[in-house]
Formats: sequence, structure tokens, C-alpha cells
Amino acid sequence: MSNQRKRLNGEREEDDEEDAEGIGEWERAYVDDRSWEALQEDESGLLRPIDNSAIYHAQYRRRLRILSAAAAGTRIQKGLIRYLYIVIDFSRAAAETDFRPSRMAIMAKHVEAFIREFFDQNPLSQIGLVSIKNGVAHTLTDLGGSPESHIQALMGKLEALGDSSLQNALELVHEHLNQVPSYGHREVLILYSALCTCDPGDIMETIQKCKKSKLRCSVIGLSAEMFICKHLCQETGGLYSVAVDEVHLKDLLLEHAPPPPAIAEFAVANLIKMGFPQRAAEGSMAICSCHKDVKIGAGYTCPRCKARVCELPTECTICGLTLVSSPHLARSYHHLFPIAPFDEVPTLSSLNDSRRKLGKCCFGCQQSLLGAGIYKAHNCLNISKDRLS
Repeated sequence: MSNQRKRLNGEREEDDEEDAEGIGEWERAYVDDRSWEALQEDESGLLRPIDNSAIYHAQYRRRLRILSAAAAGTRIQKGLIRYLYIVIDFSRAAAETDFRPSRMAIMAKHVEAFIREFFDQNPLSQIGLVSIKNGVAHTLTDLGGSPESHIQALMGKLEALGDSSLQNALELVHEHLNQVPSYGHREVLILYSALCTCDPGDIMETIQKCKKSKLRCSVIGLSAEMFICKHLCQETGGLYSVAVDEVHLKDLLLEHAPPPPAIAEFAVANLIKMGFPQRAAEGSMAICSCHKDVKIGAGYTCPRCKARVCELPTECTICGLTLVSSPHLARSYHHLFPIAPFDEVPTLSSLNDSRRKLGKCCFGCQQSLLGAGIYKAHNCLNISKDRLS
């Protein structure tokens, strides 16, 4: 009987050790994430995730404010019309899980956010998507101004296969961007996961070809620094950086949303003819010139050739006229004429002036300033809830 108890006790101890080891392995898989620190208790006693988006957005806006203040002082010339191709490395290296759940999922998530932010800051610009799989570059979307179409095409092609070829991607992007108008700024943003590139020819010649065609190539690495990527950015005037975590990757991507300074030898002033199309009447039927399909209601009519297009901004496929709306044009000017930076003030009482009694609402949106961050302009006494308003 005693031997049976000892045997049972020994089995229980072994089971406890196995459970402890299993729990330890399970905890080690999440110890780096420290996900329990991202929870907080609400009023009802339930655990809710902490929303850090406001903090990240505030940090991003703070960097934009610094950049805009520097641009205002030095009068840097920037391009309002940008043609940007985003090249995403979907080789087998994108399936690595050092970025959780995988590099591919994280890239797709933050590229989606970048596309929306890009069009918010550059309403006259266009984006195209290119992926690298099995050593071949594939065009996901052509240059266009619709964020939803780009995001939909990206999310439908999430698959990591084969090797990566930087040269094939540059050759494909060069072929596309070489056809854009001379007044447009040609840019390439590459998200590179692999640690090597399997190229069919001399990539140095391709880099010189891109430099001659005035392509500005920037690379964001997800693994480690590579000489060829750094050399590409140095030759074409782009930026090269390596992301250390997901938050860093997001910051690096969003830094490419504002227009970069124009290269001095390429910064030539041009007059561009633009058209302001009228929105089609509800219920009207016409053939869309961009999709070659019958559309009812939605769309715009080109003022020159009366062709129907689906979205703005775009280029009329019939007469080649650049079609924009007046709000798009007005929103693009904030890069040329940045507002003066606002100063944060501690309390509303510090803004009281004997000559002028200020109200307790925002000058821009008319919302209450009680309990909100308050900012004051340099050249007047107007107060606002947003330093960039």
C-alpha cells in the first residue's frame, strides 16, 4: 500500500513538473509582448485594451510640426504631385514571426494605414503597389488615387513565397514611372524583408538607370542592414532605415507621407493644366472611361472631352487632362505655406488679456476647451484644441 502511495505521489510530482514546464514555455512565448500591460480596468470592472492610437498620433503630429517649422524657416521646395510606388517583399522571409503574427501581416497592416495618411496629406498624388514573390515582381495596382482599391488589392494577395529580387522590382517600377509627366515627383518606397537578393543581371546598372530617370528610392528593412539597399538610397537621394519593432516600423512609414524636399537639379517650375469636373447627376447612366463599364449615378464628367471618370484626382484617359477638385488643390497648399507653430499653454486663465476677453471654446471647431490641451498662435490671441488647426 505504501509503495502504491509512493508511486502515485511520484507520478503526481512528475505531472506537476510537466505542467510547470508547459506553463513556463507558454509564458516565454508572450513574455516579450507583456500584453498584460496593455490592459486597464474600466468603470464596470472589466478589462479593456488601452488605446494608444491617440498617443502615437500626437507624437506623429509633433514631428510634423517640427518639420513644418523648419520648412517655413528655410523655404524648402517640395513637390505637390507625387507618383509613388510601394514595393512590398512577400518572399519567404516575410513569413518570419519576429514581428507578430508575421512580417507579412504587420507590413500589410501598416501599409494600409500609410496609404490613407498619404492621400490625406497628398490629395493630388497617386500610388501604385508592387509585390515581390518567387524572384519576380508583380504589379498589384497601377498608379491611382483611390485608397480603397489599393487596400483591397493588397489584402487579397497576402502570401509569402520564394526568394526576393530587388533588381526585378526596380526594373518594373522604372518602367512604370518612366511614363509619368516630367512635373511629377517619382518616388519608390521599398519594404524589404529578406537578407539577400537573387537578381538576373547587374543590379548596379539598374540603380544607375533609376538615378538617371530621377527616381527617389527609399528602403525600410525588416531584418538587418544590407549594403545594396543602403547604396541604392545613397545614389537616388532616398532614406534607408531598419525597423526594430512594430511601432518603429509604423513611425518610419509615416515619415514618408509628407512630401520630401525636391532635389535642386530636378526642381524645375512647371505650369500644369488642370480641369475641375462636375459631379454627375444622380441616376444618370454613362460608360466609365477608366473601367470601360456602365456606371449609374456616381462619377465625374471631364470638362474638355465630356468623358466619365469614377474618382478624383485622376488623368482623363481620353484627352489626358489632369482632373482634380478645388478642395484637393487647397489642401495641398499647406505643405508650401505651413502655419506658424502653436505654443501649448497650461491653463485658460493664462490667456486672459485686459484688452480682449477670450471665450472658452476653440477658435476653429467651437468645442469646449475645458479639460483639453490648449494651444496659442504666435501672431494672434486665437486659441485652439489642435496645434495644427
